Amino acid sequence: MKVHYINILLFALPLNILEHNKNEPHTTPHHPPNTRLLCECELYSPANYDSDPEMKRVMQQFVDRTTQRFHEYDERMKTTRQKCKDKCDKEIQNIILKDKLEKQMEQQLTTLETKIDTNDIPTCVCEKSLADKTEKFCLNCGVQLGGGVLQASGLLGGIGQLGLDAWKAAALVTAKELAEKAGAAKGLAEGNAHGMKIVIHHLKELHIDKLVPGICEKISSTGHYANITNFANTIIQQRGTMCGASGKNLGKDMCTKISIKLGTLKPDGIRPGLPDKDAVTKVLNGLVEQADKAAAHVTKTTSESVTAAIKARETALIEGRFESSITSINASIIAIIVIVLIMVIIYLILRYRRKKKMKKKLQYIKLLEE
Repeated sequence: MKVHYINILLFALPLNILEHNKNEPHTTPHHPPNTRLLCECELYSPANYDSDPEMKRVMQQFVDRTTQRFHEYDERMKTTRQKCKDKCDKEIQNIILKDKLEKQMEQQLTTLETKIDTNDIPTCVCEKSLADKTEKFCLNCGVQLGGGVLQASGLLGGIGQLGLDAWKAAALVTAKELAEKAGAAKGLAEGNAHGMKIVIHHLKELHIDKLVPGICEKISSTGHYANITNFANTIIQQRGTMCGASGKNLGKDMCTKISIKLGTLKPDGIRPGLPDKDAVTKVLNGLVEQADKAAAHVTKTTSESVTAAIKARETALIEGRFESSITSINASIIAIIVIVLIMVIIYLILRYRRKKKMKKKLQYIKLLEE
């Protein structure tokens, strides 16, 4: 659409509205920010502060800002000194002019009980005494400590805090893993020992320890209760030897009890049961299953109790070390703050005394002008 012109107050004003729109649509490219985490770096490696470009940039930026503040402060102080010098020059000129009238003014000042001597009138307010130098020193120290050291301590304190937090988390994870491993090992040992007790107890109930003397010690020496199944042939051979046709070695009654418990005879002691190999294998497998259940329960409870105890102990040690580190950092920061406060208090006291002295000198000058 094109509007050629309109006449306003005898002026021709051409207007071009929406004549051609050659604007090409553009989409703003999206640049995903690159983020780095402290956990990607080695927190305990001092070389990170020298080799990391981002850390160098942050530290250089901090130094540049601090230097700029110091330069600005020096410029302001130069202006203040110049003003003070000009004021002193004017006062000196006034004092020189009024010095000739000192004798005449003594009579007027006696009525006010005020005696003014030439020594009482300052030659120049800008003369720097020891108090002025101390005041300036305290002010500079306060600015440097407050503006530079406190910021640096805050930055380093924050980095130290993050490092300690990461160290604490890693230490807790490591302590948990070690506690679980130690608890599992302890629980496995306790479960194996308990399963061995169950197997030996049932062997004695079955009177197999009498049938095979020393079988309990042999099983214990193997290291695991499940190895009882390897003694099936030994039990069968010893039963054939000790409980033969006559059963003279153990007695007929004992052999009958053993056969009934093993399942080679029915409970009535007359009818035959399973074959020797099947019966003995079935009984030994049953003993292993009972021992497995009991050992699993003991392993679980022992592992949980040992893991909890080790985790509690290691967590207490880690918390103690963490608290001591935090305390040392806080103590350093508090010490710096106390030093800054002392410098500020000294500066305020000296400033008050200087103002009081200046007020007295200005009173003398005012009396001279009157």
